Amino acid sequence: MDIRAILMGLAFSLMWSSAFTSARIIVADASPLAALTLRYLISGLLGVAIARALGQSWHLTPAQWRATVVFGVLQNGVYLGLNFVAMQTVQASVAAIIASTMPLLVAMALWIVLGERLRPLGIAGLAAGILGVGLIMGARITTGVDPFGLALCCIGVIALTIATLSVRGATSGGNFLMIVGLQMLVGCLVLALATAIFETPHVTPSWRLLAAFSYTTLIPGLAATFVWFWLVNRIGATRAATFHFLNPFLGVATAALLLSEPLGGQDILGVVIITLGILAVQVSRQQKA
Repeated sequence: MDIRAILMGLAFSLMWSSAFTSARIIVADASPLAALTLRYLISGLLGVAIARALGQSWHLTPAQWRATVVFGVLQNGVYLGLNFVAMQTVQASVAAIIASTMPLLVAMALWIVLGERLRPLGIAGLAAGILGVGLIMGARITTGVDPFGLALCCIGVIALTIATLSVRGATSGGNFLMIVGLQMLVGCLVLALATAIFETPHVTPSWRLLAAFSYTTLIPGLAATFVWFWLVNRIGATRAATFHFLNPFLGVATAALLLSEPLGGQDILGVVIITLGILAVQVSRQQKA
């Protein structure tokens, strides 16, 4: 893995992890589904426009179209839609920790459901991840975390896991930025429908909201997604996924720093255990690859 890939991987983890903090700020002053719909409309149109300017085509392969639709619906629509709704009552750090378990859930599904062999190191990593989540959730539940919001986050990460499993190897062939932009627009359509059914849009304008919305739209929304596809194309999905081990720590640290969310000793221990568990799973899969 070259230094450029390492730096891009670190940048991806920081951008991805910070999205929960900026989302928490947004939903405090705006209806979540409507805000996310607007975010995807802007970032999707920007992504497509930039891709066309770079000479990329929207004439995708069948596999790329499948990846675009599946990711647009499950990742952008279901996963992020549910997380935005949940973060009206759930802390950003909790949402970040649950979402960070996606690599563990993918490995577990490949092992249990699809029969992929998992090395002892990977099994130990899964066990550590479950232990870490249990420690953190045990501490949060005793302090009154909203069970409905927690359930939405869990459903969301399952949707993200299914999306990841469904499109393995389906994004090769170039046009990465075009794929990212079209995925955003697919998510926009799904969320626009959800907004019309479930929500009465409202907004309380503020500079804080504008800053968080702009950051979320351009950095985690567009830049991080493009960087992820760049990484997968450059070093492969298994090696790229190794950077997910940083997400629990960065997600919790960002929320504590910018939102002053409480961070106890049990939380820190749980984050460390989850981080090591994700790293063990990814190293195990990389050794196999």
